[in-house]
Amino acid sequence: MSKDDSELAARDTPQSVEAFRDRLTGLNGQLPRRLQQCADHIARHMDSIALSTVAQIAEGAGVPPSAVMRFCQIMGFSGYAEMQRLFREALTRAAPDYATRLANLKAGGAGRPATLVAEFVDAGRQSMEALARNLDEIALNQAVATLAQARAIHLAGFRRSFPVASYLAYVFDKLGVAAVLHDGVAGLGQRASLLPGDALIAITFAPWSEETLALAALARDRGLPVVALTDPPGTQVSAVADTVLTVAEIDFGAFRSLSAVIALALSLAVAVAARRET
Repeated sequence: MSKDDSELAARDTPQSVEAFRDRLTGLNGQLPRRLQQCADHIARHMDSIALSTVAQIAEGAGVPPSAVMRFCQIMGFSGYAEMQRLFREALTRAAPDYATRLANLKAGGAGRPATLVAEFVDAGRQSMEALARNLDEIALNQAVATLAQARAIHLAGFRRSFPVASYLAYVFDKLGVAAVLHDGVAGLGQRASLLPGDALIAITFAPWSEETLALAALARDRGLPVVALTDPPGTQVSAVADTVLTVAEIDFGAFRSLSAVIALALSLAVAVAARRET
């Protein structure tokens, strides 16, 4: 770090995104040209830092990676990894554990089975209506066109996204579309099966699955197109996906149904199979 940089460097490391934003605002206009480019780019894309590499940030800002590292140090971090950790932790704040969720449901008088059914049905209805209202048809058409050309379609969705991935594997099999389900059983990643001409569907919702993001990044590195199903606005996975389809699921009692994403996944699978027939 140069003498000028040292004079600008923060004494304390920001402990929250809000503190980071305040520090960034305070430095506006005081930075050398390349570092100001970093600041401007990061200010516009703060929601993507958690999933972006140093190289991607540097490319977006139009600066060398070394400038990004200097910027991180001025902001009070030891390097990019420490700065990125702040944003990842903000994205992955733990939801209430299941015991707490059940306690909240009981406290709210929703403990009766019939009441629970009604509430989950209503949450599913709202989710489906939001999907129909906010569907990005351009992105959907792009996803269908990409997947229809693939030799085989790989499916990645871990933890609560796994039901969607496994259902897609079942549907593709019935429709005669070659598909590979990456289930992580016994720690087997099946990474060797990612071959030229294939495509990947990556399904993950906040807090995002590191396994899914890693597989998507690997697929992109190997030149495979990636279609992501995720939360809106989708910027959290844009760094590892070519096409992003977003689904807003309404939860009840901090339990999230998969009504809308299952509907979108089924539609995607049928549309891909139909396109391959033409």
